[in-house]
Order: sequence, then C-alpha cells, then structure tokens
Amino acid sequence: MDVFSRTFLPAAAETGLATQTVSRHMPIFRRCVGTGDATILVTRCSRPEHPIGGEYLMLLTHRRLVVTQQTRLLHRLRLHLNTELRELSNVTWSPDPRSHSVELAATAIDGVRERFLIRTHHPKQVWQLDALLNHAFRTRLRTPAERLVATIGEPPVGARPAAFRPAPVR
Repeated sequence: MDVFSRTFLPAAAETGLATQTVSRHMPIFRRCVGTGDATILVTRCSRPEHPIGGEYLMLLTHRRLVVTQQTRLLHRLRLHLNTELRELSNVTWSPDPRSHSVELAATAIDGVRERFLIRTHHPKQVWQLDALLNHAFRTRLRTPAERLVATIGEPPVGARPAAFRPAPVR
C-alpha cells in the first residue's frame, strides 16, 4: 500500500466523511496526487462567493491542493483546482471559533483568487485545522536555502579565512 492510500483514509475518517463520498472522489484524487505524497487533510468545503455551486471536497497533501466539485443537479464530479502548494501565492486563512469555520484563500498560478470555507463541528477543531494549515503553508514552503543549516566539510561563510598568502621572506 502506498503512502497516499495509507494516509488518505485516516484523514477522511478524522473529518467524518462518508465512505461513499470518499470512494466517489478517489479516482480524481488519484490522478492528481502522486503515490508518495502524504495526505494532511480531506474535508468538505464551500465557496462563499458561489453558495449554490454544489459541494466541494478539498484534499491537502504536503505538495498539492486538490479541490473537486459535485454538481447539485446531476451529481457529476469535476476537478475544480489542482495545484502544487509552491504555485499558490498570498495564502491566507482566518479561523473563526464562534462560527466553527476557517476561511482559506489563495491565488492560483493563473491569477484567480480562490476562497473556500471549511466548517467544523467543534471550536477545538478550528484550532486543529489552523495548526494543519500553518504546518502546510508556513513551515513546509521555505526555499532550500532557508532550510540549509550547514554543509558538511565547509566552514561557515563568515569563518572562512581570506585567501592564503605566504609571508614575505626577508
């Protein structure tokens, strides 16, 4: 069993998604996400600017954000958003424990601003979701230079001596 399969089902169960819902959306998620990518979050969401647009299901992994849509009338599934996390810009989220929700907004690579509202059952889950988003978008998206602590075999840049010059002979 690959990493995606091992992490997807527990993440879906944690948010209380029905098995039928998960199995309907699984083929789309499989096409978008690699087998070695671990799932962080699977949850229902809605779009505040399109309240009658149907139901959305969000999948967040360490590398990708995938959102599928199920139309209300014919219950057809379609891919709404499929992007790598590093391609998203201006990612913000607003936890609101009073309304048991978190609003996630991000600008996709094509310049479209996407907004999603994630509802939870309990205020404690709002803060858990806030921590997950913080882990996914703040701590994981550093550039390789920022993550570099030290290179083996090379002294730090400030500790290097200037060029070696032999002392003059007198």
